[in-house]
Amino acid sequence: MGSKKPKPASEAVETRVPEDLADALAAAPAAVAAWHSLTPIAQRDFISWINEAKQATTRQRRIERCCENLAAGKRRPCCYAVVPMDLYKALGSNPAAKATWGGLDSAERRDITDWIEQAEDREARKERIGRVCAMLADGEFRGPKSSNG
Repeated sequence: MGSKKPKPASEAVETRVPEDLADALAAAPAAVAAWHSLTPIAQRDFISWINEAKQATTRQRRIERCCENLAAGKRRPCCYAVVPMDLYKALGSNPAAKATWGGLDSAERRDITDWIEQAEDREARKERIGRVCAMLADGEFRGPKSSNG
């Protein structure tokens, strides 16, 4: 088993904007200006929300909504769960992991969820969730609330 761990935010690569989103942003000057003012984490949230659409029509609706929200001054996608449901359920069944998760800052949580979502298939994703929960339960991740110094 590999020893891959999530990349720290300082090592994160630049966010790649999907072509269809880039085209929509280019057609909406207020939205593109707002996009460029977002943090990389906020950009990733929008991109993840769009990429999680299972149908092309849903994806297109989300792209349109993204542009509308940005033009209206909103900086995060509406009703978007930052924690994937399968990770949320795993944390709920592991009190020690859940307690450590609560002490992580938003960048640490995003790094972990990004790493999980990069899994190539469902089994790899499930394995990563198990590994993260074990590491959290063992205290291998320490956020500002849970660190001892």
